[in-house]
Amino acid sequence: MTTLLITIVPSLIILGFFFFSDKFKEPKQTIAIVFALGCLICFPAGMINDFMYETFNDGSDFSERLSSSFISAAWSEELLKFIILYFIVLRRNEFNEPMDGIVYGVTVSLGFATYENYTYVYQWAEIIAKEENVDYAELSYLIALGRSYSAIPMHGLNGAVMGYYFGMYAFTGNKKFLILSLALPYLFHGFYN
Repeated sequence: MTTLLITIVPSLIILGFFFFSDKFKEPKQTIAIVFALGCLICFPAGMINDFMYETFNDGSDFSERLSSSFISAAWSEELLKFIILYFIVLRRNEFNEPMDGIVYGVTVSLGFATYENYTYVYQWAEIIAKEENVDYAELSYLIALGRSYSAIPMHGLNGAVMGYYFGMYAFTGNKKFLILSLALPYLFHGFYN
C-alpha cells in the first residue's frame, strides 16, 4: 500500500498545488478529463518510443544516449501532451485566461506521469526483479520513491513551462510562444533523460 501511495500521491500533490493556486478555479470535471487524457497518451507514447528507439539506435553509445533521451521519449511524450493542449484544451470554453494554460499543462503532464510511474513501479520492476533475481517488493518501492523525487516533478515542471507558453500563445496569437511551449519542455525532458 505504501508503494502505491508513493506512486500516485506526488502527482496529486503537485496537481493540487497548481489547481488551488489558480484564482479562478477550473472545473473539476475538465481537470479530470485532461488528467485522464494524459494517462491515455501513455499508450501511443510507448509505441512511438519503441519505434523511434528501434529505428534510430544503431547500437553505439552515442546513438543509445541520443535515442533514449531526445529522439524517443522526450519527443513523443512532450508532443502528445502538446497535442492534448492544442486540439482539446484550447477549444474548451473554460480555457479563458493565461493561467489556465499552466493548470492544464500541469494536469495533462501529471496524468501522463502518474500512469507512466505506475508502469515503471509495477510492470518494469517485476521484469527487472526476475532478471536480476532481486526482491520485487523492495525494488518497486525504491523505484516509486526515486521517481517521486525525479520523474514526477520533471513532468510537472515541463507541464508548467509548456502551459505557460501555451497560455501566452492562446491569448496573444504570437507563434513564438507556441514554438517555445513545445521546444523548451522537449529540451528539458531530453536533458533529464
